Amino acid sequence: MANSDPVYLRVVEDLRRQITDGTLPPGAPIPSRHQITRKYGVGETAARHALRVLAQEGLIIGRVGSGHRVRQRPTLLPLLRGQTTFPAPFPASFPAEFSADMQAQGRRATWDRQIEPAEATPDIAARLRLAVAAPVTRTRFVYRGDGKPVQLATSYEPAGPAEGAEDARAGAGVKITEVVEQVSSRVPQPGESDVLDLPAGVHVLHIERTHWSGDRPVETSDIVIPCDQFRLVYSLPLPS
Repeated sequence: MANSDPVYLRVVEDLRRQITDGTLPPGAPIPSRHQITRKYGVGETAARHALRVLAQEGLIIGRVGSGHRVRQRPTLLPLLRGQTTFPAPFPASFPAEFSADMQAQGRRATWDRQIEPAEATPDIAARLRLAVAAPVTRTRFVYRGDGKPVQLATSYEPAGPAEGAEDARAGAGVKITEVVEQVSSRVPQPGESDVLDLPAGVHVLHIERTHWSGDRPVETSDIVIPCDQFRLVYSLPLPS
């Protein structure tokens, strides 16, 4: 480390190395702030900063009254993408894909769904080729595996004639010809962290998914998946 670097980074670098190479295995206790100050010759503030950085990186987890321990690194479970046969009636395939994933992992799939009328934000309007503030039907999903929330999704469809009704979806029943997904990683929003019970430092995969019927987008959704629990597996058909 360069002499100009903050002293707490020396502590972070050494503890991170021990966690990475297995010197400190999952579940092992991390030195307390007092122990860090004595071992590394740093102040209380530097010790506190070092522990905070390691927690933000998802390497350690703290419990009230028991200090910090090396966080267990879970095995990433596959979520299969591109397995649904299209064209297919929308939106029946949406929970079905999740059910298939959970069944493959030996877990029971359940979900909560809330349907409500809304107005298209500029981003959603652009994705659905609507005017800003146009009426849409918003559906919020919380997906669970064996009762534990593991995935969130919010979908938007142009509102049908009976806006706000259970079946007020202009795209309901249409044939889907293409599904486009754009995947990125980001820091979870506070509400997402709360629902998914994410430890500090864990990012999420954000899938922006749009269903097309010909040249018309009929539904778009934002899917949120914890990066430390799942990996996306894509099956890409070869051109005939």
